[in-house]
Amino acid sequence: MVDTNYDIIVAGAGLAGSTAAAVAARKGKHVLLLDRNVEDEVGKKTNWGWTCGDAVAASHLDFVSENTGISFSKPELDKKVDGVYAFSPDLESKYMFEGNGYVLDRPEFETKLLNIAKKSGAVYVPQFEVEGPLIDGNKVVGIFGRDREKNRVEYRAKVVIDALGIATVLRRRLPNNEFIQKDVDIDDVESTGRYIMEFDAPKDIDPIYYDPNNALIHLNQYMSPGGYCWVFPKSGDKVNIGLGVQRRSLQIRNQKLNKNDSLQTLIDEYIKWNPIIKNVRIFDKNRNGKGIWQVAVRRQLESLVYNGYMGAGDSMVMPNPLSAGGIGPALVAGILAGKNAAIAIEANDTSTEGLWRYNTEFNKEYGYKTAGLEVFRIYLQSLNNDIINYGIKTFLTADEANELTLGKIPKLSIASKFKIALKGATNINAFKELVYSVNKMKEMNAIYAEYPETPERFAPWASRVRAEMEEVKERFKPNPI
Repeated sequence: MVDTNYDIIVAGAGLAGSTAAAVAARKGKHVLLLDRNVEDEVGKKTNWGWTCGDAVAASHLDFVSENTGISFSKPELDKKVDGVYAFSPDLESKYMFEGNGYVLDRPEFETKLLNIAKKSGAVYVPQFEVEGPLIDGNKVVGIFGRDREKNRVEYRAKVVIDALGIATVLRRRLPNNEFIQKDVDIDDVESTGRYIMEFDAPKDIDPIYYDPNNALIHLNQYMSPGGYCWVFPKSGDKVNIGLGVQRRSLQIRNQKLNKNDSLQTLIDEYIKWNPIIKNVRIFDKNRNGKGIWQVAVRRQLESLVYNGYMGAGDSMVMPNPLSAGGIGPALVAGILAGKNAAIAIEANDTSTEGLWRYNTEFNKEYGYKTAGLEVFRIYLQSLNNDIINYGIKTFLTADEANELTLGKIPKLSIASKFKIALKGATNINAFKELVYSVNKMKEMNAIYAEYPETPERFAPWASRVRAEMEEVKERFKPNPI
C-alpha cells in the first residue's frame, strides 16, 4: 500500500523545497518531498542544467546555520569571494559592494540539502511530475500528477508547499482569490544564460575583466539591455560567465540598432569581448556547462499563503529584483515555510489566517526591502550607457550605492551634487529621477514596514503597493539605447 496522506507535501526538491522539507520533518511532521528529476539531478532547472550564477552571500548561509545547525563546506562551496565589483559601461568607474560570499557547486549543494531532508525523515519521490493542486471548496488539500510510469497519482496533505519554481503549475491553478497573484508581468522577468568554463588564466590578470577573488558585474545596455553581465570566479581556472536581459529592452535595442541579437548571441559576444577569458572550454561536469532560464526580478508576491497552500523560492518570485540573486531568499523562505507549516498543523489551523505568520516572518527577514529594490531596478532600466557612465562618476558615492543595493535608503547629498557641473539637460533630468527613485524606495520601505498582521487588512494594503509600482513603471520606460 502506498501512503497518500501526509501532513505536508513539498512540491519541488530545489533549494527552497529541500530546506522546507528538512525543517518540517525535523519538527516531527509526516512530509512528502516530490521532484520531477532523477535523484542524481535533484534541483536541476532545465534539460541544460542548474542554470544560475550560483553566487550567494555568506550572510544567507549564516542564517541557515543559525536556524537549522546545517553547515556548508567543500565541495558544495566551490569558491569564496571577498565581494562584488560593478563596473560602468566605459569601465572607467566601479562600485565595490562589501560582504563576502561563495560561488557554489550547485549540483553538490542541492544533493547535500536533499540528503539532509531524507535523513530528517522526509519521504522523497523523484521523477514525479506535479500537474496541479487538489481543491476542496476554497482550500488546497493536496496535489495530483504523474509518477515515473506516467500513472495519475493523487497525494493529500494538510499543507502544500509550492517550490516548483517560476513556471509553477500550482500557483497558476489556484482558485481565484485576493491573496495570490497567478501571473507575473513579462517585463518583470529576465532571460538569463551562462556558461561554466575553463580557460587559460594569464599571469598578469586585469581585474576589470576577471578577478579570482571577487565577483564582477559589467553594466552595459548594449551588451545586456535591461540586465547585466557577470564573471564569477570558480575554483581553479574556471568561471561562471553570463548575462541577463529584459525582453522589451532587447527588442528596443535591436530595433534602434537594426540588430537581430538573441540572448545566446549576446552571451557569446560577451565572452569574445573579454580579453582575459580566452582559450575557453565548457566545463560540463554533471552536464551543467551551459544553460538558459528565466528569473523574476520584482518584489515577492505580496502574500505567500492561501488556504492550505504556501510558496517558497522562485514560485513566489523571490529573487532579488536588482541582482536577480535567488539562492539566499530561497533558503530563507524554505526554513520559514517549513517551520510555519508545522506550527499551523500543530494549531490545527491551516487556513490563510493560520498560515499568515509565514508572511510576516518572511517580510521581516527579507521581503521588506524588495519593493524598494524593484523601484531602483525599473529606474536603471530607463538609463542608457552614457547616463550610467556619468551617473556612476557623479550621482552616487560608493557607500550610497552599497546602501541602495542592500535595500537601505541613503541620505543623498543633493545640494553638494548639484554644485557639480551636471553637463546637459539629460544628466540633470536623470539625477532628478534618481532623487525621485530614492524617495519612492523610502516610501515603499515604509509601506512594507506596515505589512498587515492579519489577512483582513491585506486587500487595501496590496492595492496600495500595486498602485505605487504601476506609477513607477509608467514614469520609467525601458530605454537602453
